[in-house]
Amino acid sequence: MALELRQQLKLSQQLVMTPQLQQAIKLLQLSRVELEEVVEQELEENPLLEKGDTEEVEPQSQALSKEEASETSTEAETTTEVGEPEGLANIEDWQSYLQGYSQGGSIAEGSGDDQPAYDNTLSGTQTLYDHLLWQLQLGRYPEDEVESAGVILGNLDESGYLSFPIEELQHQFHMPEELLLRGLEVVQQLDPPGVGARNLSECLHLQLRAQDLEGSLADIIVTRYSEELETRRYNVIARQCRVTEEEIYAAAHVLSELDPYPGSMFGSGDVQYITPDVFVHKTADGYVVSLNDDGLANLGISSYYANISKQGLDQKTNEYLQEKLRGAQWLLKSIYQRQKTIYRVTESIVKFQRDFFDKGINHLKPLVLRDVAEDIGMHESTISRVTTNKYLQAPQGLFELKYFFNSGIGTSTGNDVAAESVKSRIRDIVAAENAQKPYSDQKIVKMLAEDGINIARRTVTKYREMLGIRSSTARKRLF
Repeated sequence: MALELRQQLKLSQQLVMTPQLQQAIKLLQLSRVELEEVVEQELEENPLLEKGDTEEVEPQSQALSKEEASETSTEAETTTEVGEPEGLANIEDWQSYLQGYSQGGSIAEGSGDDQPAYDNTLSGTQTLYDHLLWQLQLGRYPEDEVESAGVILGNLDESGYLSFPIEELQHQFHMPEELLLRGLEVVQQLDPPGVGARNLSECLHLQLRAQDLEGSLADIIVTRYSEELETRRYNVIARQCRVTEEEIYAAAHVLSELDPYPGSMFGSGDVQYITPDVFVHKTADGYVVSLNDDGLANLGISSYYANISKQGLDQKTNEYLQEKLRGAQWLLKSIYQRQKTIYRVTESIVKFQRDFFDKGINHLKPLVLRDVAEDIGMHESTISRVTTNKYLQAPQGLFELKYFFNSGIGTSTGNDVAAESVKSRIRDIVAAENAQKPYSDQKIVKMLAEDGINIARRTVTKYREMLGIRSSTARKRLF
């Protein structure tokens, strides 16, 4: 069989992921904190991008072609239905767009950058480490014990427990085990009682010691019978200690008043606050959706570098400025598309979940990504990206957008109810139960059936565990 070379024409369709489209998709799925970090990085790397008002300029660059401007329409569709700023109605007209920004225009007007008065600011939260170090510095301890105690302090977790074994600290810091144990004893004498413990039993023992209850029945129970105490086998403890169960109940009551997390009352020093991406306000005519563009709206093109581009520059410098200008333009457009997409998705969620906003969580309806995707004419993957790590502030509180998407559970009336509504109902049932006679999962199944909610016991168990609610045995209290 002879081999031969042939030329053949073939027509095919391909989706090419340009860098600009990749950037638009990336920005779409970022959380607000991550987006702010990207913007700050771009501000450092791109001299043509700046914050604040810009002057009117006519940079020496051609507008993006229609082909380039339409490349992002696959994943991040735009609309002119809601509050589109001047200069963006025709997104391809970049000259008008830049002039709109240079005249003080922004994605959202009225977002001020005024700093609060000095006397309206809060001081930093004191951490557990700061609190213990302050006490250590006030004490009169040998220098070597202060040094070893400092090692212990640096290895406490947020709850106040020593998170590493002494042997590991000995190897890492090249300190004698005896010296580290003395430093640990120093830390365990500090306030709050219980810090420096290596496990729960030691933590409770230290708190009992601080109350002069060392060696008491409660102390014996917590140091020797912690497993039986956890499983509430009081009869076994009573038999082993040769006391009555009533005495065990009294000792257990003392233990219940101790704090298993003594360090939790102090701040971690790096508290992160959630900033909503979108707001839902109730008005006389219904609900109004508004974007949170604070910190993102005052981005623009630097008038200084844009004016430089009009001067006679060498080819290399001019190409550099043009590249940075296109990068800044695409970033501004991608941010705008991200905000517009979040708006449209939120508007659709409000429409589908109107009963939730009117009546509360028990009226949350089953909703899937396809419902919103078909409603606003976008792909499900786009909806998934938009609802990840994005938050909505409503009169009922702060919610992640994914919160409003729930599977349906059948009811006796034939109408499905959202899984989150069932979880809320389980939480209410447990909150109202008698602590001495808590409801079993099977009992909760029957109570939900009385409300018309048909659900299996294993599903109740799964939802209960997701809510962080312990079993009926663990919830039972004898006092």
